[in-house]
Amino acid sequence: MNITIVADVFGKQNNGTTITIRRLIDGLKKKGHNVKVISSFKTEEEGFVTLERRHFGVFDNYICKNGVELAKPNREILTKELKGSDIVHIVLPFKTGIMASKICKELNIPFTTAFHCQPENFSGNIGMQWFEPLNSYLYFRFKNRLYKRANRVHCPSLFTANQLKKHGYKTKNYVISNGVIPTFKKFEIEKPKELKDKFVILYSARFSREKMHKVLLKAVKYSKYKDKLHLIFAGCGPQEQNIKNYANKNNVDVELNFYSKEELAKVINYSDLYVHPSEIEIEAISCLEAITCGLVPVIANSKKSATTQFALTYDNLFKNKDSKNLAYKIDYWIENPDLKQKLSKQYQEYAKQFNIENSIDKMVEMFEDEIKEHKMINR
Repeated sequence: MNITIVADVFGKQNNGTTITIRRLIDGLKKKGHNVKVISSFKTEEEGFVTLERRHFGVFDNYICKNGVELAKPNREILTKELKGSDIVHIVLPFKTGIMASKICKELNIPFTTAFHCQPENFSGNIGMQWFEPLNSYLYFRFKNRLYKRANRVHCPSLFTANQLKKHGYKTKNYVISNGVIPTFKKFEIEKPKELKDKFVILYSARFSREKMHKVLLKAVKYSKYKDKLHLIFAGCGPQEQNIKNYANKNNVDVELNFYSKEELAKVINYSDLYVHPSEIEIEAISCLEAITCGLVPVIANSKKSATTQFALTYDNLFKNKDSKNLAYKIDYWIENPDLKQKLSKQYQEYAKQFNIENSIDKMVEMFEDEIKEHKMINR
């Protein structure tokens, strides 16, 4: 198939959306499909079409700190590059994706969409993720601007599909994990010498407010094993300095690093526990990567997070935003190493269903379903 992917956000692999798109591109190419990508990403790589980057005046620096560069829509370029596509896949409900959907309708080109942008990611940046009227408005706005024209939507989790249904989306929702690449697997590796006597807790997420890093930092002071704990925050983002300041002020042993996927796989495999305190998640591929390697998780039991689906037992969850309860769960796993080892093996088996090969095959099925239905309608 000739597949065109329209991505308002794409560039450095420092955010979940970009990582997901890159893995989709690579997976489709590996299956033999011709893939074209339209975004603001500047590269000499074959098959990429570069649009100008959108600017937001005084907010430009803040948006860039979040690792986000949005494409500026260009009707002439989009019209030219969308022609000849067997299917167009629109990743986000922003200006370039919206224009692409309208052009697809005009040119009678079948297209699918994805739902990777949770409204709470927006409201959370201004501390209003709890304000349901705003979140409901954003769901309505996304639907009205893009998804009302779409037949099929890729939903990374059942949680996402249920949210779309709850907010009146009439689309056919395909629940497909973003998928874990083969780099993430269980293997033996020794801890760095300086961590030999430490209980290492990993959290991999963008450094932003809704990821709730401070919940884990606060949990350390409530733990019976505070002096034994070493936290690793893998990622980058605008809250980095705030996290460092809080950790220094409260004497929390934490390191913040951005890792390549190969480096991150090593860190996962020498860590003792994975904690995911984020209260807003569409899937959380980082948690999937951890459990694929057999790292037992403790996950915030948030109504706004799909990550709760990865909890195999009650002790893999803690009360959302409750640092004391999180400390209790951390202590529980420190004191029960045999149970943790047993559950580690169960997680390795459970995670097999989320491998990238399965995800790509299901994405192709969605594309084929849309093409088939489009042909039937246009007979």
